[in-house]
Amino acid sequence: MMLRFSVLTLALLLAACGGDDAPAPPPGTPEVMADGGYVLRKGNGGEPESLDPHRAQSVGSSNVLRDMYEGLVAEAPDGALIPGAAEGWEISEDGRVYIFDLRPAARWSNGDPVTADDFVFSLRRAVDPQTASSYAEILAPIEHASQIISGEMKPDRLGVRALGPHRLQITLKAPTPYFLGMLTHSMAYPVHPSSVLEHGDEFVKPGKHVSNGAYVITEWEVSGHILLKRNPQYWDDANTRIEYVKLLPIDNAESEHKRYLAGELDWTGSVPQSRLTWAKKQLPDQYFEHPYLGIYYYGLNVTQPPFKDNPKLRRALSLAIDRDIIVTKATRGGEIPTMNWVPPGVLNYTGQVPDIALQPREAQIAEAKRLYAEAGYGPDNAPDITIRYNTSEGHKDIATVVAAFWKSVLGIKVTLINEEWKVFLQNVQQKKTQAYRAGWIGDYNDANTFLELMGSKFKINGTGYHNPEYDRLLAEASLETDEQVRRELLQEAERLLLQDQAVIPIYFYVNKSLVKPWVKGMVGNIMDHHYSKNLWIESRESPSP
Repeated sequence: MMLRFSVLTLALLLAACGGDDAPAPPPGTPEVMADGGYVLRKGNGGEPESLDPHRAQSVGSSNVLRDMYEGLVAEAPDGALIPGAAEGWEISEDGRVYIFDLRPAARWSNGDPVTADDFVFSLRRAVDPQTASSYAEILAPIEHASQIISGEMKPDRLGVRALGPHRLQITLKAPTPYFLGMLTHSMAYPVHPSSVLEHGDEFVKPGKHVSNGAYVITEWEVSGHILLKRNPQYWDDANTRIEYVKLLPIDNAESEHKRYLAGELDWTGSVPQSRLTWAKKQLPDQYFEHPYLGIYYYGLNVTQPPFKDNPKLRRALSLAIDRDIIVTKATRGGEIPTMNWVPPGVLNYTGQVPDIALQPREAQIAEAKRLYAEAGYGPDNAPDITIRYNTSEGHKDIATVVAAFWKSVLGIKVTLINEEWKVFLQNVQQKKTQAYRAGWIGDYNDANTFLELMGSKFKINGTGYHNPEYDRLLAEASLETDEQVRRELLQEAERLLLQDQAVIPIYFYVNKSLVKPWVKGMVGNIMDHHYSKNLWIESRESPSP
């Protein structure tokens, strides 16, 4: 009762800050540059850690790169796969060889033609250990990619080759159902070879950067903004409507919300929990919500005490959390509470819900206490645990509730540590953590994009989880051509992951944002990918398309 009182009190305080009856301010007007070009102003979370497509890893970085580059395959507004830099492709009968025909009209922003050799150079660079990409394993389906990533082979052994100036062949080690979707990821984007060779790591800076997408970067003020300008060399520039895109790194949802209401933003990356009810009531024509392929979870560092070699403690912590209270009283945005890992909506897959998730709350608490005792803990020797999260009122609220559950159910003393995004990300990667807040957004619509994250070879796996049986299941699934057998292998891997409990799933995401009424063309899709080139600004002075 005391626990529920404290959580409900927190929720009421959050709701009270919303001012549900306060009227909405007028939307303002679009920003226009001196040359008459409209500016799309987007809140973009934390500062991008990199705009090198082969080194970036955050959602904020991906949002920028999606406008600057174009892979062989692109996405329609509804998320459907469509031709990108390649105007078409052929797939061999055995599903291992893809031949892409590049668009002859495709150009880099400096006017150079986009060629098959550019993609060969870029894909080799992406898997080269010297690039030090944390995301390299996503390209593992390509022949010899894994051996190159591990240093066993040279990058020139990668299964890619130019068959002509505009004809590219990619050979896979086995049929991969999600391969075309994977090519929309930034790891498969091309980089301009001569710019990389001339400028090294600085090739991403304004004035040195050359892109093949709809926009090119012209300004990057750290902690200020990133400004992109329409690329007239882009092959489909005639259908690009917005001249400028300004992305502002605002990692505090409340601050972002205030700037939106002040007319400084056209599009927010999120809506703070304390303002959800107000936004739905006062801004119904600007509130944008749809489910998408992502999970909010807590990672547990299993390389160090108290979580190392202690799955019972890890499972006890998971069961102590009441996810229904988190999504109904704290987040309140339609999120889906979960104890399993792979979200609904994934093609050819059924999420593996643990049996205990279907039991009454009382049974879950009893099991949590039993496991906690079997792990060797009790009132006289409770572990001290830190929860680390990056700066955000929403993350802080959830961490506060989780800490309350761990204290009330198990008697654990919890310390909360708040860090700026880049520091937080570095500490997670270097395993300087115990429990930490995390989120994962699918890179393509397949269960593998969630399960491979916890593979021992995946460098972004901040938990340090390493189970040879789990790795074996993923490896077998990557080579399996029978869809049913492959699905069963992946589902077995999810069950094993949840049994080992290196991660604590909390809820599946629902995208929530505010969009000014003059921004047109927004379409919800499960990947939550929105390309600025597909949008337009329609003010009173501008006609409809």
